[in-house]
Amino acid sequence: MIRRRVIVHGRVQGVFFRDATREEACSRGVSGWVRNRDDGAVEAAFEGEPEGVEEMLAFCRQGSEQAQVEQVEEHEEEPRGELGFRVL
Repeated sequence: MIRRRVIVHGRVQGVFFRDATREEACSRGVSGWVRNRDDGAVEAAFEGEPEGVEEMLAFCRQGSEQAQVEQVEEHEEEPRGELGFRVL
């Protein structure tokens, strides 16, 4: 199990980014959460098998269909035993 936290910058709020992230994570068996930030970015944490987490990082670099991702910050964290995936 690994955990990564990301901050996605660009046009990522109001374009179904969080819902698409939840759907992608659930389809890959990845746990964690996603939320809007006050600065216009979206922040998420992904926890699970390395392959699924890496696929989620790749998704964030591309974004949902209407999103325009400009930059993704990635941070390695210790797994916390997250269960399920939540939109906060």
